[in-house]
Amino acid sequence: MTAAVSLPAFPAPLHWLNEPEQWSVDGDDALVITAAAGTDLFSDPGEPNRYANAPALVGRLDGDFTLSARVRLDLLSTFDAAVLLLHADGDRWAKFCLELSPQGTPTVVSVVNRGVSDDCNSMPMRGDDIRLRVSRVGSAFAFHIAEGDGPWSLIRYFALDGDPEVGFLAQSPTGDGATVRFEDIQYTPKRLSDLRNGE
Repeated sequence: MTAAVSLPAFPAPLHWLNEPEQWSVDGDDALVITAAAGTDLFSDPGEPNRYANAPALVGRLDGDFTLSARVRLDLLSTFDAAVLLLHADGDRWAKFCLELSPQGTPTVVSVVNRGVSDDCNSMPMRGDDIRLRVSRVGSAFAFHIAEGDGPWSLIRYFALDGDPEVGFLAQSPTGDGATVRFEDIQYTPKRLSDLRNGE
């Protein structure tokens, strides 16, 4: 078990699921993670391939909450991604990604894993100021995305068994590695009143 990591914007101790190449906490609300080449978290639904070596920093948040971050990375290789992660165990997890598609486009991707991965590409992104958010709403979870200071758009609303930890992941499955910067990390201990009104 690695030593706990403190991030002032995150109100609980964090720990690594997999150690990164490099990492740093910058100020109160920024985290940088460098993933090595060939790192991923994915269980292919059509093949026996399972990958669980991407570096992820997670901690436990109780009750309803929202956790958001502005993500910055150079998307150089297919499936390089910045990720907000929910992780109950090796079979039960969910990730919300800004990921480079095979077509070379930054794309919003969500994956819910219940033994195998349910992989969904939602929309391409053209801007370079992207925020990701994960929320717990009672027994369910929601993924939202926003561009700049624009409204939040619902991408996915789902249940996940277990009591997942939440945090941050970087991946580079086909590339030589990727460095992800999570900025303006914000935690709010409250329940979203409406998943679809942009709040």
